[in-house]
Amino acid sequence: MVKKLYIIAGEASGDLHASNLMKEIRREDNDIDFRFWGGDHMSAVAGKPVKHIADLAFMGFIEVVANLRTILGNIKFCKKDIEEYKPDALVLVDYPGFNLRIAKWAKAHDIPVIYYISPQVWAWKQNRVHKIKKVVDKMMVILPFEKEFYAKFDMEVTYVGHPLLDAIESFKSKAEKVDLYAKHSLDERPVIALLPGSRKQEINTLLPIMLDSLSAFDDYQFVIAGAPALPDTFYAPFLESSENVKIIYGETYDLLTIATAALVTSGTATLETALFEVPEVVCYKGSAISYHIAKRLIKVDYISLVNLILKKEAVKELIQNECNAKQIEQELKLILPRAEKHDKMKADYTELLKVLGEGGASATAAKEVLLQLTDNIDN
Repeated sequence: MVKKLYIIAGEASGDLHASNLMKEIRREDNDIDFRFWGGDHMSAVAGKPVKHIADLAFMGFIEVVANLRTILGNIKFCKKDIEEYKPDALVLVDYPGFNLRIAKWAKAHDIPVIYYISPQVWAWKQNRVHKIKKVVDKMMVILPFEKEFYAKFDMEVTYVGHPLLDAIESFKSKAEKVDLYAKHSLDERPVIALLPGSRKQEINTLLPIMLDSLSAFDDYQFVIAGAPALPDTFYAPFLESSENVKIIYGETYDLLTIATAALVTSGTATLETALFEVPEVVCYKGSAISYHIAKRLIKVDYISLVNLILKKEAVKELIQNECNAKQIEQELKLILPRAEKHDKMKADYTELLKVLGEGGASATAAKEVLLQLTDNIDN
């Protein structure tokens, strides 16, 4: 009997991790039908999405309010689509603002809810755990400290490990390696990677600041990791006055393989960069109102996953007013080869790998999904 899973991922990292989860589910049980919201990675596994992540990602309090009509329309459409599909279970991947609303509705309609990659409730809005307990049947977490956090609220969760370890190991094991220097006509100079994010709002804010910081680095060339969902025309204005900068799409891991250092927007990319052992400076800047609201609510000391996992400042975080061209330049100089912070950051990355442990998160999560699915059907 074919079992039906409805999967929702709303951002680039969720698309990647959900696609690997789907592959592992299919490996375990080929009699699974997927209907999903996601991006190109998920599409490669199961065809066209109901909605693409390019139309779903909104960043910051002000941006969410400005796009509230679109978001509410998507939620209404999603509920109707789930009703028509009649899944055996719902698998929600991160994207909490949207997914927790869907989880509440699904629970009320007796649709089992599996959540993969916990909302960052440990960072802010910790009271959301009480809601999660009511509407989520199984929570699978990917950060070592999350199991202990949920235990404080008397909620049992399953730690499956971090799926980035699997994604990166899969990339590194590929037989064919891409020569980015030849493919994109790069010169012989070492590369500094720019990872300004995948959303238009964050790129519009951060990429100009990153580019303004680069004039002191003539011995290096700069390559932007372009978001695959965004066209060349979006990036063109940023590159008009930047002769020493190129852009590539869909090859971020290849780029990190050759990068000497990187400027990275906060988010999953900070951990990806660290797992490729590339020294990095973390950059974040949002609207003034969004930042001040977040500052009052956030309950953690750091914004990058590297620092949160290690519980110390292993990588420099330049946030809001500190995120300016002058300070980015200063910090970038400190992490280049033979500079003051380079070797210490590399040592911290080794420690990070020890804390995260071995891979296998996607396969473990797939087994948990199928186990829950079987229990749901049997009951």
